[in-house]
Amino acid sequence: MATSRNSRGLVALVNPNFVLPGVTPYALDILCSHLEYAGFDVDVLDLTFRRDDWGLAEYFAKHDPLLVGVTLRNAGSVQPQEQRVFLPDHLAVLDAIRAETGAPIVLGGAGFSSMPYAAMEYFRVPYGVKGPGEIILCDLADALAKGRSADTVPGLLINDGVRVRPSGGAHPVAGETLGKQMVMPYRRRSGLANRVDNREYYDRGGLGNLLTKNGCPFACNHCVEPDAKGPRVSRRTPEVVVDELEVLVAQGIHDVHTTDSEFNIQPSHGKAILREIIARRERGRGELAKLRLWIYAHPVPFDEELADLLAEAGCKGVSLSAEHMCREEFASWSLPSGRAGLAYTIDDVRRVTRMLADRGILITTELLLGLPGENLDTVRRAVDESLALPTTVVGYTLGLQVFPHAPLGIRMAAQSDGRHVVPGLQSNSARGPILLKPRAACASMAEYERQFWFDEDGRVRPVFYFSPDLPEDPETIARPDGRWVNTIRWIRDYVPESEHYRVALPAMEVGGQDDNRYADNPYLRLAVALGYRGAYYSWWRDRARILNEANLVGLVA
Repeated sequence: MATSRNSRGLVALVNPNFVLPGVTPYALDILCSHLEYAGFDVDVLDLTFRRDDWGLAEYFAKHDPLLVGVTLRNAGSVQPQEQRVFLPDHLAVLDAIRAETGAPIVLGGAGFSSMPYAAMEYFRVPYGVKGPGEIILCDLADALAKGRSADTVPGLLINDGVRVRPSGGAHPVAGETLGKQMVMPYRRRSGLANRVDNREYYDRGGLGNLLTKNGCPFACNHCVEPDAKGPRVSRRTPEVVVDELEVLVAQGIHDVHTTDSEFNIQPSHGKAILREIIARRERGRGELAKLRLWIYAHPVPFDEELADLLAEAGCKGVSLSAEHMCREEFASWSLPSGRAGLAYTIDDVRRVTRMLADRGILITTELLLGLPGENLDTVRRAVDESLALPTTVVGYTLGLQVFPHAPLGIRMAAQSDGRHVVPGLQSNSARGPILLKPRAACASMAEYERQFWFDEDGRVRPVFYFSPDLPEDPETIARPDGRWVNTIRWIRDYVPESEHYRVALPAMEVGGQDDNRYADNPYLRLAVALGYRGAYYSWWRDRARILNEANLVGLVA
């Protein structure tokens, strides 16, 4: 099919994320909006709800795009017990695309950005964008439309068949091209062909999503957010953000979760958005009265004014990144030059949870257990302190995935130095010792990143870390594929039975009402099918009743 008369060419955007409940591929709405404003035709090929019939052959038989963009939201489930990896599934989609079109492929997305050089080698694609991709994607499409060299596109990664390299004069992080204030309105649609169907994702996933700002300036030990979103914060204007909220609510999407790294990284900006929501409600903008807002937040900075504004603006729940209840006493080390981690204490967590609970806002805190220095005493204190909080749900994750560019990964590679087995490094799929080399000892960035996802024979083998000071058998700790089951059993036994209803416990098994993973969780899918909406922690306490309800009506996940 021909492009429209005034079009500069067609760009196809593909979402190969098959995880259910589906998460709206917001990145494609953002990219689509920018490309349309730049004069390109755009088609979205969303495969989330098409696991068995991708429709790629039919589409490319009728369309000849100048560029295909593929977003890789997640490279794996990041769940330390499951350790599921999505890379082979994504590769199958990319191979299917290549079989139907000769158009060049550009990769992006959070999962891609955690290991862009290795990913470009693995997927055999010519182009990639680390971090926010809207500016670079439009520039690449312009270059292809005009016959300009891709090397003239700042921030682009290029696979020239010999190595993966930055384009000439590229910015080290693509997101730095965005600037500090984003005024671009993003077009959110429902029910249109070849576009993201936001209402379908809400009906089948329980949440809409919204970006108020992008980027994270901090360098927390385990986190990939600075790689995925850039290390500088780019703020969207409050008016544009709330315009977008009104569009979503008008489409029947009443539960909207922010996708910011944390809503309160720059609290004055978050407050401005909340005031805009409140002002429009007071002016009789009826749609926003139906809004139920859900946010991610850190314990600091957080004050009474922010809590009041959240309550008045219709915030239903806060996912508070508490991470650990005694984090200031262990797992600390020097962070990359010029970067800092957020500093807060248990007193900050107590203060914020009390403020939110007093205003009737639901709260979940997710504790990350097992960092270096973790032992049974710190786990016990973390559990005791977290159960004393007035939270709706508290979750415990044991173990952390080790990413190449996060401080934890950099530290583990330095300790291993390609020669030493670091106690605690583990992978369920490991067939031999896990040895990591620091970047300086690797011939390329691709080689450095690859070792965190693949073994020396090229088999998929993600790397995780579990503190060896936890109560595991010496044989378990010595094995590269050892499972930290003793600690999981201890946590499950230590948490009083009377508290299990409001706790998301780490689980070895998949399925059942205590399975707290997100990807393809049968309980979450059943709850959404029954009509439950909002963040899952808002109905986690009711899981026994919800599963019984599903059985009564004959639902099967």
